[in-house]
Amino acid sequence: MPSHPFLPVKGEFRTFTIDSKALQGNMLQDPTTREVLVYLSPGWEEGNLPLFVDLVGFTGSGKAHNNWKPFQESLPQRIDRLIAEGKMGAIALALPDCFTSLGGNQYINSIAMGNWSDFLINEMIPLLEEELPIKKGRENRAVFGKSSGGYGAIVHAMIHSEHWGAVACHSGDMGFDRLFAGDFPKALTALEGKGGLEGFLEHIENSKKMKGDDFHTLMTLAMAATYDPDPDAIKGIRLPVDPYTCELIPERWQAWLDWDPVVLIEKQTVQDNLRSMKGIFIDCGWKDQYNIHFGTRQLCVRLQELNIDHIHEEFEDNHSSIDYRMDVSLPFLYRSLTE
Repeated sequence: MPSHPFLPVKGEFRTFTIDSKALQGNMLQDPTTREVLVYLSPGWEEGNLPLFVDLVGFTGSGKAHNNWKPFQESLPQRIDRLIAEGKMGAIALALPDCFTSLGGNQYINSIAMGNWSDFLINEMIPLLEEELPIKKGRENRAVFGKSSGGYGAIVHAMIHSEHWGAVACHSGDMGFDRLFAGDFPKALTALEGKGGLEGFLEHIENSKKMKGDDFHTLMTLAMAATYDPDPDAIKGIRLPVDPYTCELIPERWQAWLDWDPVVLIEKQTVQDNLRSMKGIFIDCGWKDQYNIHFGTRQLCVRLQELNIDHIHEEFEDNHSSIDYRMDVSLPFLYRSLTE
């Protein structure tokens, strides 16, 4: 039986509230006032801390990584232990609440979901640099996450490298043709069963208990609202398939693929941005039930061909409950920023 981490955290928490202009007008009508929980780890009083920003996976919020769990560490407890073991030094850890009413976030700008890149870069970072004892500048910032959060992290490194010095992507969404293609028939069937998109959304709104299948359909709709939003559709949701035959609509599907990291890597600007990073860490379990390990391999093969420095690791596990991999990535990020 694993041991339970009973010890309280040794650092200090602070909460910041952002009345976001970047999120105003989102088609989900989600709240634009958001909290960012920050953990200042032991040793923070000395100041000059690097900033680590945690982007959580779908269905999560940053605050969830501070939750108590049986036989598992919270993220602040993990950081305390890694510091005590001499594997990293003191940091400021930002846990932003980026949850949406479609169940999660990919952390890019969308007229439907909200301008989440702008929220993180233009609103959150300047506030934290003003209020906290952290080092300023992209060379002192790391962004990391798992699943949707891993996707957000690697895409921010690809297109917003002027704001980030190091990145860790755990099982981040990529290889969209292998990841999403099987979800569209399931989503259409679920929508038909509720009389269409509007009926399905009403079903979600009126449900007292969310079922796993409903969550998965909602995730597919959230991806549509992220990668190819329709300003004239309900909540901006437009699937890239024919609603009757489920055949891919090339133009609509291409709009999704344009956001796939294995496609983005072919842009010269993206390659230049990644070369400017102080550290890139990418991993994925080779049993990933969403087939993300294949897209991860594809991206990392291309990075190797392009001579872009990175660490790529595979491990024997699937997509679920892999927070333990942060024992590898967090010290890597710390070394990348400080050595």
